[in-house]
Amino acid sequence: MNIEKVEILIKELLKEIGEDPTREGLLRTPLRAAKAYEFLTRGYKKDIKEILNNAIFSEKYDEMVLVRDIDYYSLCEHHLLPFYGKVHVAYIPDGKIVGLSKIPRIVDMFARRLQVQERMTQQIADTIKEVLNPKGVAVVSEGFHMCMMMRGVEKQNSKATASAMHGLFRDDVRTRNEFMNLLNLK
Repeated sequence: MNIEKVEILIKELLKEIGEDPTREGLLRTPLRAAKAYEFLTRGYKKDIKEILNNAIFSEKYDEMVLVRDIDYYSLCEHHLLPFYGKVHVAYIPDGKIVGLSKIPRIVDMFARRLQVQERMTQQIADTIKEVLNPKGVAVVSEGFHMCMMMRGVEKQNSKATASAMHGLFRDDVRTRNEFMNLLNLK
């Protein structure tokens, strides 16, 4: 990302909305905002091989592995406003497991892009399926969308939920129910 170019664009945006980018409080805002966008969209620069860093291991374990309540922050591609929430990821190994810290890193890779919650959820599930080839993968995301809370319908307490299922989680009702029941445990 060209920080200087984005800085110029943000300065122009400030003018267009009726602000004075030369006033004291806004002098460094274009640079800070440009750096913020670079940070918030760093997922475009992430590579799955670097994230995994050879942390896939052979293991005979064949029960569900669940990492829940993974915080995420993203930007809605329709309004460039934040949405945020939690992602829950489960998989059933078929000879391979992944280091647990890699799952939140995969979530972050897709969240830190311009997104829609549905696609982000699917991308997480598809990536875990691709790298581990497990017996099943389930991903559920919950999100609060500022584009619905601050503007538009202005529903401050609405939460969106999306899911993506592969393998046993899609085909076996008992496996899906076990996953959903584990999500409800507090």
